Parts: sequence; structure tokens; C-alpha cells
Amino acid sequence: MGLREMAAAAAGPGDSEAGWVDSDQRPTPPAAEPLPDIEYTQPIVDVEPVQVHVAWARVMRDVTSIRKDRVADIKTDKGGYRFNFRGIDQVLNAVGPALRRHGVMVTPVHIDATYGNAGRMRDVQVTVTYEIRGPLGDTMPAMSVGEGLDAGERGTPKALTTAYRNMLIVALAIPTEDPKMDPDVVDLRREETPTVRPSTYRDEIADPRTSLARLRQISSELKQHNVASAMVVNEVGDDETLWNMYVRVVGERRAAGESS
Repeated sequence: MGLREMAAAAAGPGDSEAGWVDSDQRPTPPAAEPLPDIEYTQPIVDVEPVQVHVAWARVMRDVTSIRKDRVADIKTDKGGYRFNFRGIDQVLNAVGPALRRHGVMVTPVHIDATYGNAGRMRDVQVTVTYEIRGPLGDTMPAMSVGEGLDAGERGTPKALTTAYRNMLIVALAIPTEDPKMDPDVVDLRREETPTVRPSTYRDEIADPRTSLARLRQISSELKQHNVASAMVVNEVGDDETLWNMYVRVVGERRAAGESS
């Protein structure tokens, strides 16, 4: 058997039936289709290479104002209130194009966060340090704080979003179009613990309808609120400390046969 016959036998029936046995006789696979050209819908424009503070000033010039036309309607156990605000979407829609136009990037580089509870809500407070980088690569720092309250896991994103929005508004000195809406006229504060009044406990202790169980609870509250030594005018018009009045009244009622 010659070399050509041996090669044909090694090539297998498929190759021999196709009429070729040498590698240089095999057909060339079809060429791949070329990738389509990418078409950009926006023109690619090189930004002017200026220092970061100059680029930032140009962003300030472009963002003339953002109205406070969003309305928050807050409901509480004691009623409710409404106030106007500028949301993060409004701020980004106004500032984002100006940042890109002038080649400015804003990047958070350090975050300090603290966590606590406000009733059933998760309280998150963050302090964020930002790096503002200009088209030449030079930078300048910025810092902002934010706070978020949420019953779930959204407290941290809310705090970070608030910090970023506040930083852009303050660092770019973004005004509102309506001076009547700036500054905010609503001051949001957490509810403070009601002030304990010794006269309230005096009236409860002196009231014969107050149960002994409630009086035992009052004894703990007097110590908790540090008002046990407060001087009050008792039920007969004499000056007496709340604690002495409590001990005396409880003793009198037990001596009269009360047990509950």
C-alpha cells in the first residue's frame, strides 16, 4: 500500500467520500461576519483641561436652580405636617449633565456610620468624605452628613442618598427659584420624652381611686425620672417630698385594709 492509500484509509470514509485526503485540500471555513460598527447618539467632545476648582465653578454656573416642588406629607400619632423638598432625582438630573460636560467626577472615599434605634425604626447617621476630581486629575475634598430612618433595611441607603444630595446642594450653592420656599420653614425633630411634672404624680398618689398596683409602679417611676425628692404641696396643704408622700399614703391605705 502506497502513502496516498494509507492516508486515505486514515482519513476515514467521510474524507475519502468528499474527494480529498490531504490537509491542504480541505475547504477553508467561511469567514465570520464582521461586527457592526457602534454608533454613538451623543457627540464625543473633549472637555477643556482646567483645574478642578475652575471646572467646579463652571458646574455651578450651569446649575442655576432646582425648585422645591416635591411635597412630603408626614403622618404622626399627633397629627401630621407637610413640607416641600428637592429629591435626589431632581438634583442628579440637574447636576449630572453639568458634571459630565466639564469632566468632573464625585466619588465617596470614606464613610463613617453609626446605628441606633428610634422606636421601631432603625436610625442610621453617616458622615461621608467625597473626592471631587477635575479634568486634569487634581482633586479637592468635600464632606457631608446624612440621616435615615427606616423600619427595614433601607436606613443606610437613605442616609447615603441624603448626604450626597446635601453635599451637591451646599457645595454648588444651588438656589431655588422661589425665595419663599428657601430656607425650609419646617424643622423636623424626633419626639422628645415628655417632661415629667411632680404635680402629676402628686395628684395620682393623693387620689384614692389609684390602685396599690399603680402606686407600686409610681415608686419605680419616681426613681427613674429622679423626682422622688421633689417638694410638692400634699393633699392637706403641707409641703412634702413626693417619696415621703408616697410612703405615707401607701402605709395609710394598707393600714385601712387594702391589699391590692
